Amino acid sequence: MSDTAEEPTVSMKIEVLVIPVADVDRALHFYQGLGWRLDADYEAGPAFRIVQLTPLGSECSIHLGRGLTPAAPGSAQGNYLVVDDIDQARADLIGRGVEVSEVFHHVYDTGVQERVYGPAPDRRSYASFAAFSDPDGNGWVLQEVRERQPGR
Repeated sequence: MSDTAEEPTVSMKIEVLVIPVADVDRALHFYQGLGWRLDADYEAGPAFRIVQLTPLGSECSIHLGRGLTPAAPGSAQGNYLVVDDIDQARADLIGRGVEVSEVFHHVYDTGVQERVYGPAPDRRSYASFAAFSDPDGNGWVLQEVRERQPGR
């Protein structure tokens, strides 16, 4: 591989994330409870079922099911959901019965990332977070982005 960065020549988009779950129906109920759109639910016998859901406003969907991945249920961690207003998004999830962490930001004063509760002091984009998990323990992070970086 070359040391110099070249301009990409092929467009690549992340369309789907596979979320490993133990109980497809329980996971389907959870994600629909978040208000995510059910795009597909296809079963091809006892060994294969694929369910696709999409969060409101997202161009990326998730797949749940049987026979999709050897990954252990709950092993998908650090999946980001970008929101315009973290307080509103957090309140919406709590209103839907989801256990969500307090809003937090990170500081690096000791040279190590440390979680501090409360939004980033200057409320800059990309710096305030909240976290929650699905029933299997797959981890999701809300990230507030009020103004996107150029080119995004």
